Amino acid sequence: MTAVRAPDRAADPDVHSRIVLSRLSEPGDEEMGGWVENLGAPEVLGRIRTGRLASNMQAHYRARLESADVEVDVDLAARAGARLVVPGDDEWPVQVDDLGAARPLLLWVSGLPGLDVLTRRAVALVGARACTPYGEHVAAEMAAGLGDRGWTVVSGGAYGIDAAAHRGVMAVGGSTVAVLACGIDVVYPAAHDSLFGAVRASGAVVSELPPGSRPMRTRFLHRNRVIAALARGTVVVEAAIRSGARNTAGHADALSRPVMAVPGPVTSVTSAGCHELVRVAGAALVTDASDVVDIVGDLGADGSLERRGERRPHDDLDPTTLRVLEALPLRRYAPPDSIARVAGLDASTVLRALAALSAARLATSREGAWRRAPAQH
Repeated sequence: MTAVRAPDRAADPDVHSRIVLSRLSEPGDEEMGGWVENLGAPEVLGRIRTGRLASNMQAHYRARLESADVEVDVDLAARAGARLVVPGDDEWPVQVDDLGAARPLLLWVSGLPGLDVLTRRAVALVGARACTPYGEHVAAEMAAGLGDRGWTVVSGGAYGIDAAAHRGVMAVGGSTVAVLACGIDVVYPAAHDSLFGAVRASGAVVSELPPGSRPMRTRFLHRNRVIAALARGTVVVEAAIRSGARNTAGHADALSRPVMAVPGPVTSVTSAGCHELVRVAGAALVTDASDVVDIVGDLGADGSLERRGERRPHDDLDPTTLRVLEALPLRRYAPPDSIARVAGLDASTVLRALAALSAARLATSREGAWRRAPAQH
């Protein structure tokens, strides 16, 4: 089945029921998810309406039933340019099914078509709202590097690291997904109205909450499980010991997805959570997009070249010649027999090595004595 406009789908009993149930329960409600998985959304809604759902939440669900209006939700979503995606749709990102009973009942999506394709190769980049210039720079550079490699960056659209990640990948023409902790028609934070517009143009804005829903602390925490589930791995750029970013990392770990952390100054409170993830939780330490892709990429297709330090003139020397080089004085000149004693080699071997070192401009001679050549600058 292909995802189409919400108004054209509301007549479908499953879709209609999921829209109502998303009003009755909060995100991450595993009891509701279990009921829907076992009985189907229409049957669950029917039991709630008739008071037959064997759940301690029955009264809570029924209390919200009066305020549920599918036509209003569909209209608000349509005004926001959003479409509805439910499990079984071609566009449904099947990786969120790993959440089991905690998977979203539905997703409201605004932006480019093909959320499933958009998130097939995706990395979550999250971190502190009150980030440092260092964290903001690293997040933007890492996101840009991922975008250059064809990876989508998933984040939460918040201030700080989230915003830097979204902007970084878009700066190189890459794709990004913002997962909201409010309704798809609600701009939060309000100052990110233009940012979300840019995200929609290059990717998608996603929410499992009904249109008009306001953000709450618990909704941010439950939103984080969707960020983690959409991506192949989660990178924490900056985070305090207690932070929402570490909460996202916890969801990723529970899903057996790689958790990565960017190191920062040991004196930085905003990097303390990252250091703790590496020290205690076994997160992989990463410094750029290459490190991330090495961990989450496809074997043989996404691996990066081995990193090497600055190349030095003596890197290509054989062990014997390197041994003679190390035996050469730095400032005074020494005769070959003295060099041979220091190197522990015979005279003929030392003479051959000295000739090679002279050709490589690593040794210089005067009146038959030798020393290291001055460093080349």
